[in-house]
Parts: sequence; structure tokens; C-alpha cells
Amino acid sequence: MSIRTTFAAAAVAALSTVTAAWAEMPALRAAVLEFGTVNWELDTIRHHGLDGANGFSLEVQGMAGGSAAKTAFQGGEADVIVSDWLWVARQRAAGRDYVFIPYSKAVGGIMVGAESGIETMDDLAGKKIGIAGGPLDKSWLILQAYASEQGLDLKSDTEQVFGAPPLIFKTALQGETDAAINFWHFMAKMEAGGMRKLIDVSTAAEALGLDPDTPLLGYVVRGETLRDTPELVNGLAAASRAAKEMLATDDAEWERLRPRMNAKTDAQFEALVAGFRAGIPEAGPVDEAAADRMLRLMAELGGEELIGEATTLPEGVFHTPGS
Repeated sequence: MSIRTTFAAAAVAALSTVTAAWAEMPALRAAVLEFGTVNWELDTIRHHGLDGANGFSLEVQGMAGGSAAKTAFQGGEADVIVSDWLWVARQRAAGRDYVFIPYSKAVGGIMVGAESGIETMDDLAGKKIGIAGGPLDKSWLILQAYASEQGLDLKSDTEQVFGAPPLIFKTALQGETDAAINFWHFMAKMEAGGMRKLIDVSTAAEALGLDPDTPLLGYVVRGETLRDTPELVNGLAAASRAAKEMLATDDAEWERLRPRMNAKTDAQFEALVAGFRAGIPEAGPVDEAAADRMLRLMAELGGEELIGEATTLPEGVFHTPGS
């Protein structure tokens, strides 16, 4: 047998071993918004093999909306989705065994035109506000509570226009609304487009006695998955943390991701990178007392329509990786 033949045989054997190892790894099916920002992290995980390094194979299923992702998850067609922990608390209070793994603390806020003359919350009186989502949007509720502390009834004293985030983004830049409440990545683009931040939700939350470092968004898995295959759930958490550490410091990694980010200008790109990095939560357990305070406030502001029967924090909402 020639050296070349021996080398080829060894290469085939090595490839077969790797292929077999991957085939034996459990697949983790993630149903996420097709163009959501979580894809930047999931892309990083897959590109660098962080899933395989942590004992699983990540399969990403692009969804048209959050409701579609939840339907896939609840129907057993997906193993993990991204949602906020308030939704998980509501589900647990209703008897559904779902668990939350922190992903991001990035939140939105109120953006106004650079020359609008709006400098304080009081200046919003009589103005038209575009709001991403609906009347029960959590950012809108927190900002209402904050404004109330300042003596302003945002709901009664302003005109509200609710819509999808891209529409609120577009109408704000075109000056069709006086202010806009949108998700963090649209806020970043608004700022890059010349608008300025009046206040963000984290500042309002802190003024209300809440902890702005409480991560709102996270990966959601079934309690059954955590109990039966804890190594799989902890592997996801470890891969997520490794990707975050890479994205927190590696500018070249962001250049690789740039085609996925829908950044029209360098300013938008830089704002999106900065916003994502600012939203990376610290490793470690979530402060459940702080989360309970937020849940109680949401119960007061949004009632059963928002949080169902979860008037206080149910046990087991948060999973601390490695625990």
C-alpha cells in the first residue's frame, strides 16, 4: 500500500469517526424568529462548533413570528425558543413546566427627534407616540409607571399608535410620530439615523425600584428536558456563554456576521454591535427577589391578561447553568 493510499484511508477513517460522533450527539431544535437578533448568537455557536464542543447538535428553525415559535415549542416540534421570563412565569403558574435560561438584558426605550424640543417626560403631553407591539407591551407598561411617578399619565395625555417594530421605526424616522417606543435593535438604528434617546426602559425600571440587570429574554426549554438530559440544557447554556464572550470582544466576528444584521450603514452596524454587547448579562444566578418585584409590578399594570395567574414568581422559573 502506497503512502498516498494509506493517508487517504486514514483521512476517510477520521472523517467517519467525526461523522459518527456528530450522529450520536442529541439534536437541539431551536425555533426562533427568522431574522431575530438571537440568530447572531446561534450563528456564532454553529460556525465555531460550540454546540458540538458542548455535546449537542444545534438545529435552527426560522419562524415568521413569536407566536409561531411558541406553537412549535408547545406542540413538541421544537426543543427551545426565545421568550421573556414573564411568559415562562405565566406558563408555570398555569401548570406548564417550562424553564428560562438567561440570554439578554437588552431593552428598548423612548426615542425622539433630535430637533423635537422634547427634553423631559412632561414634554410628551399632547404628542403622538408610536409603540412597537400592543397595549400590553412590557416596555410601554414600565414607561407608563415611570411617567406616573413624574406626574404624567402617558396613556391619557398622549396619542398612541401601535404597530409592528419595523413600521414604528419607519414612521418615527419620517417624522409621522413625535416619539417612538421600540425594541433595542430598532432603537440602535434610530439613534444611528439621527434620533436621540429620551429614556430607556432600564433607567425607568431602576427608578421604579427594579433591577435593570435582570435579563428579560432567555432560552426556554421544557422542565422534562432539563430533568432527563441536564447535560443538554447546560451544554446550550455553555455554548451561549462562549458565543457571548466571543461577541463581546471580537470585532472580526461581527464583520463575519454583518451580512445577517440588516445594517444599512456603518453607523447602524456599530450601534447594533454596541447594543448587543450592552445587553449581555453577567454569568450567574438571576436575582429572584428582583424578578418577583418586577412580576408584581407587571401584575399591577397589565393584570391577568398579561401574566395570567402568576401574581408572584413561581418556583423554578430560572435555571442556573451547572446547578
